[in-house]
Amino acid sequence: MLFGIGAGIVAVAALVVGSEFGGFHTSALHPKVVDWICAAVVLTFGLFAVGRISRGVGDVVSIRVSAGAGGAVRLLSRAVGYLIVGCAVLGVLNVSIEHLLVGVGLAGIVLGLAAQPSLGNVFAGLVLLFSKPFGVGDHIRVRSGALGGIFDAWVRDVSLTYVTLQTDDGLLKVPNSAMLAAGVAQLGATPPPTPPRASSATVQPQPSSDDDPT
Repeated sequence: MLFGIGAGIVAVAALVVGSEFGGFHTSALHPKVVDWICAAVVLTFGLFAVGRISRGVGDVVSIRVSAGAGGAVRLLSRAVGYLIVGCAVLGVLNVSIEHLLVGVGLAGIVLGLAAQPSLGNVFAGLVLLFSKPFGVGDHIRVRSGALGGIFDAWVRDVSLTYVTLQTDDGLLKVPNSAMLAAGVAQLGATPPPTPPRASSATVQPQPSSDDDPT
């Protein structure tokens, strides 16, 4: 992670140098060369920094929260980091990003409406991973009319989209939004059956015929 932070500092320095001494739209050759070099440095070191930092942050969250939360944080931080690096490269090259942002915003609205159920499951998954009403390996009781009433299950996996439950009828994948809306109660682990205890009565030995005094 330290290498990622160092690469991020180099990328920021290249961004500042390109913004101050570059000039992509000028007629002189020197400012253009500075812009291209700084843009290449920002892109290379920026991508390296995003990869290392997102991995480090994801590992920390995995240790302190859960592996699923670490994977989600790693994915989201990497996506945000790539977006920032792209905007920085365009800024160094003096490319106007206003129209690009408008287009991205409209595309995001359309995709958000089209993928509303999936996005709802993703955000519900983040809430479940960080609030941790249950964890992998827990024995829970689920109360939900949408899921058919009340049933007991073991939690086998929690991902960004589904919760995998082990029920009496087999594995059941429940969307995160349905699990977030359901009532969940923690149950104790089912104790194993106790083996029958051996009888404490002692058996008296029967006298043999050789011990008969007659």
